[in-house]
Amino acid sequence: MPLYKPTRREILSLAAAMPALAMPAAARAELGPPEGGNPGHFRFSVGDTRVTVVSDGYFRLPVSGLGVNADPAEVKAFLKRHFLSTEEGYSHTNHLVVDTADARVLVDVGSGNRFFDTAGRLLFNLEAAGIDPYSITHVVITHAHPDHIWGIRDDFNEAIIPDADYIIGAAEHAYWTQDDLVHRVPQEEQQFVVGAVNSIGVEGVEWILAEDGHEVAPGVRLMATPGHTPGHMSVLVESGDDALIALGDSMTHAYTNFAHPEWFNGFDADGAQTVETRRRLLDMAAADRIAILGYHFPFPGVGHVQRRGDRYRFVPALWQFGGG
Repeated sequence: MPLYKPTRREILSLAAAMPALAMPAAARAELGPPEGGNPGHFRFSVGDTRVTVVSDGYFRLPVSGLGVNADPAEVKAFLKRHFLSTEEGYSHTNHLVVDTADARVLVDVGSGNRFFDTAGRLLFNLEAAGIDPYSITHVVITHAHPDHIWGIRDDFNEAIIPDADYIIGAAEHAYWTQDDLVHRVPQEEQQFVVGAVNSIGVEGVEWILAEDGHEVAPGVRLMATPGHTPGHMSVLVESGDDALIALGDSMTHAYTNFAHPEWFNGFDADGAQTVETRRRLLDMAAADRIAILGYHFPFPGVGHVQRRGDRYRFVPALWQFGGG
């Protein structure tokens, strides 16, 4: 398949999305952006393992894609109660970097310059965090959607981190690379297929095709969490009695996914499976007190799951300063 560089305008008719400036800030109930920007990284620890969350930027999508199996009026009322826009969602992109004794693992590679102008900041923010991209030994791809894999290659179709081991779920790889998939999906999804195939076919990468439980490095292993895509993987980091799950897109909203775990979104390939996977993760994280990292949660996206009957609540982790 020839290389093709999809434009933002061509992706799922996102050009129809209302620009942020069309809605007054007061109606959005958002804090105004800072002058000069904020730091794009956040450091903490999981047991004895050093962890950094690094941002690739952000993008906005219409909220019409949220809770597509629910009453749209109920979804909008929920968003309004939580001081969120009823027109557009603001999605952060929180990448995990895990430093173990023998490995440096990066989870997902962002979208590069192929998706939104407000994303593609991963390499810049890695360097700002003092992380040399060439020191990364393993790259895990949770799934092959644009904001997670399209940044894998440079303008010469070569891997941006050439010497790392690249890992993706075997089922995820099989889905996107099946024969003639691009002509068997709806037209609005064809750019996703082309972008995924181009990214998976990047020069210089020999994929490690992983199954559930695959050990990336000591203390870092994969969890099969299908639904959002057929072979979606999450990443479990364990050290001593502490653990963290990098959710990828198995959960994408820090409010709706917890208060209404039965709702699924328009980008979920299999809604029923997405909900089943989400409930399993929520139960596990709440019962075992495992921290979670949401890729699209408000930066840095780290927190815990509190159970409330058959509902849940995301509790952001306490930001701690260094120095004891």
